[in-house]
Order: sequence, then structure tokens, then C-alpha cells
Amino acid sequence: MRACLPKVGSTPALGTTPLAAASCGRVRFQPMSTAQDSLVHADPVKQARYDRAYMKMALEWAKLSHCTRKKVGAILVKEGMIISDGYNGTPTGFPNDCEDAQGATHWYVLHAEANAIMKVARSTNNAREATLYLTHSPCKDCSKLVLQAGIKRLVFREAYKDTAGLALLKDGGVDVHQLAEA
Repeated sequence: MRACLPKVGSTPALGTTPLAAASCGRVRFQPMSTAQDSLVHADPVKQARYDRAYMKMALEWAKLSHCTRKKVGAILVKEGMIISDGYNGTPTGFPNDCEDAQGATHWYVLHAEANAIMKVARSTNNAREATLYLTHSPCKDCSKLVLQAGIKRLVFREAYKDTAGLALLKDGGVDVHQLAEA
């Protein structure tokens, strides 16, 4: 009978995780699962956990909005990193009043996803192959921005009153998912 002892002086390589081997209870090391080079994790349970976590962040970001009718948050994730964020509100330099005296939204209010996409456009990064987490699904105009930015996956919580934007994204090849809860 062979003894099941680890090799003396052996250490795991960087970027590996221990996995219990079937034989002898030894530990072997395999590359870690990452979201790099793919939109989703190979393990659907792990992806669902990340989707919920990023959606919680989008919900928190929505709280920063000064709009009273609807507070929307967006988080843009690429290769496992948050590359941008946004919430609905007025352009930089404008008063933070999103609605007029009658409660109607001013025409110049930017949507959360538009803010996130514009923010990443000002950086050295880009949204190509990224995942967009939104508290509310995008409108038609923002769906066009999502497609043009190269975003390949959308995760949202609540559907917008007009679902034409979702249809456009699906027709454009974007992987669309709705989360029931974060």
C-alpha cells in the first residue's frame, strides 16, 4: 500500500486553488475559475452569486440619484472587474432636480446606463464584451448605446414600462437575464 504524502517542498503555483483528489485525500492544484475571456463563469451557481452581488451594488448606487420618481443604478463589469458605474440624474453642472413642479422628468436627465457608458468612454477602458447590471431594464435609446458600446450581457431587476429596448438587445445578440431578487 502506497503512502499518500505530499511531495516534500512542493508549493502551489500562483493562480491555483487546492482541490481534493479522489485518491488518498491528496490535494492537487488546478487553475482558478475566472470570468476572464468569457462573459460568465463555467459554474452557474457561482455566476448567480456574482450576479446577485453586482446587482446589490447597482441597487446601492441607485440610492445616489437625486431623482424622486425613479432611482436607477448601473454597474459595468468586464473580466471580473467593475469598470464603470452610473445612476440616473442631470448632466454635470446642472441643478440636481430631475423633475419639474408637476413631477414630470426633465428631458435632459441622463439614464444610469448612459452615465456608466459615458464614464467608461472618458477612461482608457472600453465596454466591449462587458456585462451591464441595471436595476431597471434599458429604454430604446439606451439599448442602442448598449449595443454600440459592445456590451454582450445585460442583467436587470425590474422591467421598464416599454420593453422594446430589451427586444432590440436580444435581436442584437446581447445575452439578457432578469433577476427576481438581488
